Amino acid sequence: MRQYFGRKLLIYALTFFVAVTVNWMIPRFMPGDPVASMVARARISDPEAVAAMQQYYSNLFGFDQPILAQYFNFWGALFAGNFGISIWAYPLPVADVIMDAVPYSLGLLIPSILLSWFVGNWAGALAARRKILDNTVLPVGYVLTAMPYMWIAILLCWGFGVVFQVLPVAGGYSFAMQPNLSWEFVGSLFQHWLLPFVSLFLVALGGWAIGMRNMIIYELEADYSNYLAALGAPHRLIRRYAFRNAVLPQITGLALQLGVLVAGALVTEIVFSYPGLGSLILKAIQNQDFFLLQGTFLFIVLGVLIANFVIDIVYVIVDPRTRAGMTGATT
Repeated sequence: MRQYFGRKLLIYALTFFVAVTVNWMIPRFMPGDPVASMVARARISDPEAVAAMQQYYSNLFGFDQPILAQYFNFWGALFAGNFGISIWAYPLPVADVIMDAVPYSLGLLIPSILLSWFVGNWAGALAARRKILDNTVLPVGYVLTAMPYMWIAILLCWGFGVVFQVLPVAGGYSFAMQPNLSWEFVGSLFQHWLLPFVSLFLVALGGWAIGMRNMIIYELEADYSNYLAALGAPHRLIRRYAFRNAVLPQITGLALQLGVLVAGALVTEIVFSYPGLGSLILKAIQNQDFFLLQGTFLFIVLGVLIANFVIDIVYVIVDPRTRAGMTGATT
């Protein structure tokens, strides 16, 4: 087992290195000059003052150094826990800006990931056993899976926010309120969270339901199921074994879908102007904020890698064949 997890950690470490390097490179290939943008926002007409400000900010952010030195300085600051100063929210540190947005993104991702996975697998397992449900779940699942995150978010925004006007469509809470621990503020948070959550939940739900339905049917027609049925085993026992075998690919699929769902959450946050990492990425791109863009992408990369590693551990726990393979046993 130690060798297995050691190999996994090495793979994740290499993935982290490559992802962070690409993360550092992408903003620097973007068009535009962030320092010139900051100076332009100051609206200074004196050429000498403009030149002095450009030199000051270039030195402050390290843009006056060779590109290779900037790369190594980036890694040094990263290991020191310093993500730099945000150009868009100057002079706030990037870490502070990101930490203000992280709770909103996690509040969307964790419930939508877990609930869509559990509900989708449950609905797919039921559909595989009941023809009436199968005729309903399968077409609905295909429709939901085919919906882009942005499209269903816009539909929900238009329907519940514009037509019926029952839910807010922008912000993380009411613009007339200040964050506090009152029930009124919590209710406002929930109202603003509901539509972004539903849009992520619905799109992910269809794929899990279809996958589980197909896997259950495959397992129920497998040789071991027919053998148990010939021995007179109860149908409930056969379905239980089929479900346990069918859920294993769904756990693997959960690891593969994490990155897709994170990307969907970012787009959804932009549609609803939700104050999470998606909104930060949009603001960072609009203001050529290299450091904020690097920080948000780094957090996303770390989140996906950690979640995949946790799922690898869960897979070892739930799949006895994996544990047997670690010990050199043969099946």
